Amino acid sequence: MGREWSVEESVTVAAGPAAAYRAVSEVRRTGEWSPECRAVWARRGSLRAGERFVGFNRRGLFVWFTTCRVTVADPDREFAFRVDSFGIPIAEWGYRFAADGNGGTTVTEYWRDLRTGRSAPFAELLGKVFTGVSPERRAAANRAGMRATLERLRTALVG
Repeated sequence: MGREWSVEESVTVAAGPAAAYRAVSEVRRTGEWSPECRAVWARRGSLRAGERFVGFNRRGLFVWFTTCRVTVADPDREFAFRVDSFGIPIAEWGYRFAADGNGGTTVTEYWRDLRTGRSAPFAELLGKVFTGVSPERRAAANRAGMRATLERLRTALVG
């Protein structure tokens, strides 16, 4: 099996798209859902496209930070951000929201690897050194993290 460059996972939550969007777009809450993100620094909670934040992450003994820029902030539909490290594109993360017709929402989390082009070897080395995960294993690690994230989000959005 070759390297995976993108991953998607979905879950249905017992809240409407507006509530699900508000929870995810309030980036300071990311540490509540994500098994890797421990905290987020942002000037304010709910961000608009173009605004930036910093993610502080941990995986076992590995600790790192990333700089992020919101690329999509479409209330109740989609929230996405691009992750850079030392100015090098690393990944795009996002969430799409779709009403399920029963008062709930299907939340789809997605990730796309941006480590391509001339900077790819350096970006891949940074990833392995700081996170302990090789480029070949990153998609699998992210898939597991997404499942945990979405399950935590589902639990938080009950009622």
